[in-house]
This record gives sequence, C-alpha cells and structure tokens, in this order.
Amino acid sequence: MTQRLDEARAALRKTFGYDDFRPGQAEVIEAVLDGTDVFAVMPTGSGKSMTYQLPALIDPRLTVVVSPLIALMHDQVQQMRGFGVAAATLNSSVPEAESRQTWQAIRSGDLRLLFVSPERLLMEGCMEALRGAGVGRLAVDEAHCVSQWGHDFRPEYREIARAREALGSVQTLALTATADAATRAEIAERLFPAERPARTFVHSFDRPNIGLTFAAKDNPTRQIERFLRHRRSESGIVYCSSRKRTEQLAESLSKDGFRALPYHAGLDQRTRMKNQDTFLQEDGIVMTATVAFGMGINKPDVRFVCHADMPTNVEGYYQEIGRAGRDGLPADTLTLYGLDDMALRRRQIDEKDVPDERRRVERRKLEAMIALCEGAACRRQSLLAYFGEASGACGRCDLCRGGVTLVDGTVAAQKVLSAIVRTGQRFGAAYVCDVVGGKESEAIRRNGHAALKTFGVGADKPVAAWRAILRQLFAAGAVAENDDGYGGLTMTEKGEAILFGRETVALRPDPEPREAEPRGRRRNAAAGAGTDLDLSEGDEALFQHLRGLRASIARTEGIAAFMVFPDRTLIEMAKSKPVDLWALRSVHGVGERKREAYGERFVGAIAEFLAGDARRGSGTA
Repeated sequence: MTQRLDEARAALRKTFGYDDFRPGQAEVIEAVLDGTDVFAVMPTGSGKSMTYQLPALIDPRLTVVVSPLIALMHDQVQQMRGFGVAAATLNSSVPEAESRQTWQAIRSGDLRLLFVSPERLLMEGCMEALRGAGVGRLAVDEAHCVSQWGHDFRPEYREIARAREALGSVQTLALTATADAATRAEIAERLFPAERPARTFVHSFDRPNIGLTFAAKDNPTRQIERFLRHRRSESGIVYCSSRKRTEQLAESLSKDGFRALPYHAGLDQRTRMKNQDTFLQEDGIVMTATVAFGMGINKPDVRFVCHADMPTNVEGYYQEIGRAGRDGLPADTLTLYGLDDMALRRRQIDEKDVPDERRRVERRKLEAMIALCEGAACRRQSLLAYFGEASGACGRCDLCRGGVTLVDGTVAAQKVLSAIVRTGQRFGAAYVCDVVGGKESEAIRRNGHAALKTFGVGADKPVAAWRAILRQLFAAGAVAENDDGYGGLTMTEKGEAILFGRETVALRPDPEPREAEPRGRRRNAAAGAGTDLDLSEGDEALFQHLRGLRASIARTEGIAAFMVFPDRTLIEMAKSKPVDLWALRSVHGVGERKREAYGERFVGAIAEFLAGDARRGSGTA
C-alpha cells in the first residue's frame, strides 16, 4: 500500500502543487485506496475533499460524490476542472444538453468525479445507469445531514444507503467536519451495514488558527463595526438570525465604509447569486447572512466570522466558524449573545412539533451552547470538551487573554430574584433591572414598584451589571420565561433555592471583552503552517498587487478568486518573488495545470513590480 500512497503523493504535487499531505489525510487516503469503507470526521480546513479526489485520480473508475447543495457542487466541479481533472455534476440546475454530455462521459469512462444531489441520485433509472457504467466508489460529503441529531438534517440523505446497495454495495466513504458521539453513531448505522463496518477516523476538532471571542450584547451593530474596523481589506461573514437583520446590518456597515452585502433565502435568486459571486471573486467583502449561507461556499481565505446573535447549538456554531481560515492562516471570530437570544432559542424548541426525545436532545444542545457563552474557562478547551476531546488552555481566546475568576454572586442573585417575585413574576429583564437599580420609570411609578423594599437595592452597580447577572441566572436555570407570551420572567425551583439560601451561585463579572489583536498580514501565527508567512511592507505591497491580478482574472473567467490561486500561494509568491516558470514550481499550491494557465501572468506581474521598485529606488520615473 505504500506504493499506492506514494502514487497519491506524486499526484498531490503534480496536480495540486502541494508537497505533502495535511495531518490526518494520509491514513484516510491509504484506507480508501485499500478499498475499505471509511467514515472520517475531520475538521474544516483539514482537506477532507482530498480523501476522495486523490483516489479518483489514481483509480480510473468513477467516483460519485453526494453533496447537499447545488452551489457547492458547482464550485467543486469548477475547481477540479481548473486542476485538469475530469469532473461534472448532475442536479436540477444542469441544462439537458449538459446532462447528456455528462452521461456520455460517464459511459465512455472519461469522467473521474461526478457530483450529484441525493434527490438526483435516487431518481428512477439513475442508479441503474451508474451501476452499468461501473461506479467504483461512493463518497458522501457533509455526512452529518444523515442524522436527525445533526444540526443540518436532510431527510433525503436517509436514502443514500439504498442508493449504495443499488450501485452494487460499492466502497463508501462518509465525510463530515461536525459530529458529536450521538451523531457519529447514527451516521455509521445509517450508511454502513453491521456486517461490514467502516474504518472510522475521528481526528482532532481543534482549529488552532481560529481565535475565539465571545461578548454579551450591548449594541450589536457597534460591537461588530468595532471588531471589523481593522479588517477592511479582508473577507468575512456575519451571521444574523433573521433576513431583516442581514439587510439592516449590511446597510449600516456600508454606511460605515465597508463593502457589505446581504444574503438570505428571501432575496431574488439573481441578487443572491450576484452577491455570492462578488464575495467569491473579490477581496474585502463582508457578507451579512443567515446560516443558509456558507455550506456551499468553498472559499479558503475567509478571515473572520461573526455571529450577531447566539447560535442554536455547538455543532452549528463550530460548522459556521469553521468557514474561516480554511487555508490554515490566522482567522478571528466574534460571537455576541444575550438573554433575549437564550429565551428565543428555548421558546423555539418548546414550540416545535417534535417528539419529546428530540426536544430533550435539542434542549441539551442549547444548554451546551449557553454554557460555552457564559463559561469562565478557556473557550477552545470547552469547545473541544463538547466533542469529547481533552486539551490544555489555548492562551489565545478572549478568556485566556483576559482571565475570568468566578465570584460568589449569591447576594446579588437574591436581589434580582427578590425583585422578580415582588413585581409579580410578569415583567421582562429591562424592567426588573430598573427596579433593582432604582431607575424610577413611568411604568414603575404607575405600578407602585418604587415603594418595594427591593427598589434601588442595587443602585451601587450600573444597570449593565444587573443585566449581566440576570442573564447568567437565566443561563443557569434559576430564571425562566413565564407562560404569558410577553417575555415576562419567573423564578424556577433552582432560583427559589438560591433566594432562600439553600444554594449558592458563582457568577462571572462581565468585563469589557478583549478583542483579538488585528492580524493584518501577521500570518506567521498560523499553527502548524511550518513556515514564516509574515510579510514585510514591500512584500505586502506585492501581495496586494498579485491580489489585484487574481481578482481581474477571476472576474474575466467568472470563477472564484481562490480557484486562480489561494491567498497562501500569493503570500509565498510575494516572499520568494519567482520571475520565471521554473522558480514558480516550488511555490505552494502551483500544480502543472495552474502553472500553464496562469504562470506567465503572475511571474510577469512580479517582474513588473520589482522593476517598478528598482526605478523608484533609483529615483527615476
């Protein structure tokens, strides 16, 4: 098998321009080449797709890849064709003439990779025709869609096992970046028969190049603008919980000088696709989007991901932040959360028409997300622990940088709980905090609550501090929404135990969040990169010059910018400054096909830039 792995390594260098496998790739690829069924859980950015792409280059039989999104399939086909690999897709958006050409290539044995939606694969006649053409391998991408416990369940994925049997029980490879133990168990049960279990690889969920920052909501738009202010030349995603909010935030960021575009399912298809293409083809774009955006975006140089609202669960959060830094270079995240988010998410779960078991699982997942937001320990340590992985403190998240020490918050909690009870357990958070803080609003005067013993007992703290205490009590289950449907708060049994001194409660102070230092071009911090990717001022100018050339080519060809060359390749060009095609061979990410297609233009641009530098240095015009 070593010989076949050496073949794969040679194809990696020749086709993709990479010197060696990323950590964890080799053992999965070796198992695939050995013909066994494989189930691989690998983090985003680890090169999952290479585990079926490379075997398809070595094995002449057709590899069928099941993918959940048309946009993702389209990007993957374009990317493979850019590397000179025979690839095509079958889905509802493909014109009939193109489908006929694809089937002709399948029957003639010329096609190596076929990307197909599960609905198309399961259509009458499709599986039989593919079996007749001699499919050698079935790869199930985004395999968490199989599981009802996964964060992105697709009912049609449940039928893939039937397709596998119809294809002749072909070798099957299942891939996902996000799956806890329950989700992994269901994927294995659904896709692989008990008598033929798959070899399972669960690699580290750690993404050390991604910085994690959480902050309680104050003014979300202002907080996001502050986070982005040093990132105007970089691309990123801001996730919002509603369509309306994506448009409002895009408008606000645009007024503040950012190139911001909205994306949600309610936009007309032309606008949605135009905005997506702009994000892919150009640099410095901020996409404000619902969570529908991202799974189909194969863009490696997303430098930041923000959540304007608290995610629903940890798996979804991990999947979404995983869209940043897929090139292995440093990326940052910011997650905003508040009591309203927590209450909304709980209400959404309670109102779902689902079995009780499902509701209980979703509640547990939400509680884990809330605990991640409100935690006092290292964010990365807590995140990895959720997936069953032990780790030390990262030293880079907001809590590691700032440090948080829990304090006895029992007395403060009792003041808040007393105010909730004495006001009748029917008012919302803002009202309760005003009572505790001694803010005599018209409503408080009208209700006679200024005369309560608890009115003003917390005047020594700002209202924001009481909001933080109340939010943490809600997160801890001491406070809940009542049943009136208007957001009023009530005390739970746990809250009663705290109020009457039977339990104590530890709370974290709510310091100003320490924002990650803007990285700009400070890329040598990327863990595991193995090379110094820091850029001098002159190299930075050349990097931006090459970015401009890349954007021009991408617009002309109608492809994503990274399909020309990713950022990491341009960074290495800016550092090594190859001025001929031979020197370009040693640059990371430059395979034969890319060198033939774009090499002359890039080495020419580098030579032109260096000549201009020389003229400027000598003082000539």
